Amino acid sequence: MTQPYKSILRAAAFAAALVVGTQAMAAGVDELPQNIRDELYNPQMIDPMQPIGESAYRDWKPKNPPPWKIGYASSYAGNTWRAAVMKRLQEEIIPKWKQLGLISDVIITQSNLNDSVQIQQMRQLVDQGVDAIIVCCSNPTALNQTVQYAYERGIPVFSTTGYLTSPYAVNSSANFVVGGYMLGEWMAKEIGGKGNVLNVEGIPGASASDSQNLGILNAFKKYPDIKVVGSVAGMWTDQVAQSEIQRWLATNPGQLDGVTIQSASELGALRALKQSGRKMPPITIGGELGALCYWRKNPDYISSSVQAWPPGDDFEMSWNIMMRTLEGQGPKVQSILTRPQTLTADELAKVLDQNCDEESGAWYNVGIEKWAGKNYLDQFFLHPADPEAFKP
Repeated sequence: MTQPYKSILRAAAFAAALVVGTQAMAAGVDELPQNIRDELYNPQMIDPMQPIGESAYRDWKPKNPPPWKIGYASSYAGNTWRAAVMKRLQEEIIPKWKQLGLISDVIITQSNLNDSVQIQQMRQLVDQGVDAIIVCCSNPTALNQTVQYAYERGIPVFSTTGYLTSPYAVNSSANFVVGGYMLGEWMAKEIGGKGNVLNVEGIPGASASDSQNLGILNAFKKYPDIKVVGSVAGMWTDQVAQSEIQRWLATNPGQLDGVTIQSASELGALRALKQSGRKMPPITIGGELGALCYWRKNPDYISSSVQAWPPGDDFEMSWNIMMRTLEGQGPKVQSILTRPQTLTADELAKVLDQNCDEESGAWYNVGIEKWAGKNYLDQFFLHPADPEAFKP
């Protein structure tokens, strides 16, 4: 299926959601505070495929007491974002929760964007006796039968940074339509409401990528003088994005006024634009420190950046939701969403100094309390409590 046709289908689904959106609001969402519902579960600003019904784990209890064995079925390991997730998991999360006596082990698998391999690996984790599984950034429908396979054996599945459409999954992330809309609105204002924009998607077909893209394109609808002159897939990987953008620039010599791009690809975009010899147009910069460093050294380059998925914080959010669910706190809703954050030039100056490395593939994290802290997550559970203080 071609990308334009896919975009048409998703736009049609979005339009349909606006008609039935009020009916789609489930009791789980109705139990959330009004400000969260208005901002993050608004039918006009949420992916129409995002599951927002009541969670299947409202009254669920684990079959085993702690310490629990956890499976992490990652779909990809080839970009800076995934490396930052692994760093937080292995250096901070696992040691902390082992010391608390609540986990015994974490088994990690990688499927390299192969749905069949990820399905096989998840089934193996179930058969190996894990108590819960986290998956990352996966196809929204391909894993559903395997999620049900796990559920029927008493093993919940948690999808971080994107959603699965299975009713037996617990999803968590920022609202990526809101995040994408913020990127599109930012770009429109940055270029004065008119101009030619290259749109660099993440991994087409992954829910986080498609949701952000939907938000970006919807923001541009307000600006008839903005033209999306090209669309490429950066695959959330700097090397891929650099190659794709270089190829596009070589065959499209016309005016380019801006580049909307999903992290982690902005460092590759900067490299491609520098090598092209063109005047540097503004790009949407996320959390890669190398790209943030370029902005730090060129403070007039852009006005701010959007943090849609700080890797360590996003994964820890899902982890904390998993631990709360294992402790019987009862998530209210299938998808637990948070707000994208912005980073200003003044804030950046406190994060990086002028001696920063423009080639750094490390990431900026806003901090778990700012991203989805304990008080924030309490609002999404029927029996909220500090998960670190759990005594079985």
